[in-house]
Amino acid sequence: MIGRHLPSLALLLVLLAGWEAIVRLAGISALVVPAPSAVATVLWDGLTVGFLWPHIWITAAETLMGFGLGCVVGFVCGVALGESERLRHLLWPYVLATQVVPKLALGPIFIIWFGFGMTSTVVITALICFFPLLENTMTGLQAASPEKRDLFRMLGAGRWQTLVRLKIPSGLPVVMAGVRVAIVLALVGAVVGEFIGSGKGLGASIIAAQGMMDSTLMFALFVAITAMGLLFYQLTLLFERWLLRGWLKGKVS
Repeated sequence: MIGRHLPSLALLLVLLAGWEAIVRLAGISALVVPAPSAVATVLWDGLTVGFLWPHIWITAAETLMGFGLGCVVGFVCGVALGESERLRHLLWPYVLATQVVPKLALGPIFIIWFGFGMTSTVVITALICFFPLLENTMTGLQAASPEKRDLFRMLGAGRWQTLVRLKIPSGLPVVMAGVRVAIVLALVGAVVGEFIGSGKGLGASIIAAQGMMDSTLMFALFVAITAMGLLFYQLTLLFERWLLRGWLKGKVS
């Protein structure tokens, strides 16, 4: 497992070493591009002193709440639209309309509706996570083979039984692919939401660092956001493997 990631780790070390050497040899100002060692020092100080942790927890909470809300609503709506062609034709243009409008442009509207703070950020995050789950759920419900559908029909299974026992289990891999996309977009949504209407969180800290012209702190915050995104993605992969374990065994047998 570790050996599989060694090439990536080696490449990262080479890139960091090259970055450090170029900054030091060329005498590039820290205002333009800080050295990795300076970024690591600021990040370490922020974690050990503790001033970064409240912002990390706030961004993590906003990400997970928006992710959960967007996934639940997206899955339910995906099932409804996937099962009802009439409903899909009626609502699909409006669903697309919510996605083509830039979320950054909707931020001021949400601030008027929900005020500054966590609520607006969670709503923006949920809206970003909504579409991947909706689209992948609709696609996943069509994954069951026609032969299995005919078998369920011959056995007298109703529409609800076919949905719960055949379509949703067969479409789980596709649905979980949407979950993986959503968890990455959720963190982006939380940070963007904090840019617009929050005084706390990693996104708000980036805006504050920009105002102070502190590029080193900004890079340290970028590293913290990246680490959080990788952690959430890996946790999603672990959950997916646990959820699909029975489904995969059934496919093999």
